[in-house]
Amino acid sequence: MRIAVDAMGGDFAPTEIVKGSVSAAQRYPHIEQIFLVGDQAIIEQELSTLGERPSSISIHHASEVVEMGEAPAAAIRKKKDSSIARAVELVKSGEADAVFSAGSTGAAVAAAQLKLRTLPGVDRPAIAIVIPSMTGPSVLLDAGANTDCAPEWLCQFAVMGLTYSKYILGKENPTVGLLNIGGEDTKGNESTKEAFRMLGQSNLNFKGNVESQDLFDGNVDVVVTDGFVGNVVLKTSESVARSIGRWLKEELTRNPLRMAGALLLKRGIDSIKERSDPENHGGAPLLGVNGACVIGHGSSSAVAVCNALRVSYEWVEKNINDQIADQVKQFGTTS
Repeated sequence: MRIAVDAMGGDFAPTEIVKGSVSAAQRYPHIEQIFLVGDQAIIEQELSTLGERPSSISIHHASEVVEMGEAPAAAIRKKKDSSIARAVELVKSGEADAVFSAGSTGAAVAAAQLKLRTLPGVDRPAIAIVIPSMTGPSVLLDAGANTDCAPEWLCQFAVMGLTYSKYILGKENPTVGLLNIGGEDTKGNESTKEAFRMLGQSNLNFKGNVESQDLFDGNVDVVVTDGFVGNVVLKTSESVARSIGRWLKEELTRNPLRMAGALLLKRGIDSIKERSDPENHGGAPLLGVNGACVIGHGSSSAVAVCNALRVSYEWVEKNINDQIADQVKQFGTTS
């Protein structure tokens, strides 16, 4: 198992990316090789601060970086020696089995689509994010790869999400819901109405339309939506979680009596934080491309990077792409 890492992508790159990669090399011996892709001199400097280098760590030099504000597809075509482009090319050539980047999401998606292409039967890839719920983790897709979606794409997202839920999250018979503004089958725009009809006629475990409150109640295991709505949901949820954390801290430290009560609640609060912390999931898989591509949050820490490499390993080890291609073929949603 070999993973290419975009060492220069992310708010805290390369420090946290390199540190997380070294941690993964030490923690997961089944990862045979980790390629740190980026400026060799800078990466060497970061590695020198971390003690003895694991034998599974190597460097692939890349002289350019795609910045967050650049047009993704244009940047990938122009900056052929960028760290994300070179990392994806290692997967394309077969030198690596998976790629991870915490840099520009758009650039990672563009590089994967342009260089790896999509799996047979898949029109567009989708970013899948894991959401904590009352019944265990569920998955939402698309979280930002496609702002406008044809009904056929939404159906393919459902198949990909169900496959990921079953083989990675361990749900025996995952259920799927279509995110909408109401539970009735008449709700939504033309794309969601047609997707509802197609999913309803399929052999998938489709439970119909779901609303925002269903996400965290765990009423379905897979939530399907377009990338525009999905990305808004993701960022809103992250913002609400951060705000609640700050409000709790402010209120529980307001006076000595509340601080004493907070000590009694500490273990419960820590458990909630553990369940809701996105760093424990590490990154979001880009499902549907002909290779394993995991996209990390821009602010990924070393912990998140380490977990993302674990997710990459699980994806390849459980042959998720073969499962997706087979399931999409059976569903027959190609356009």
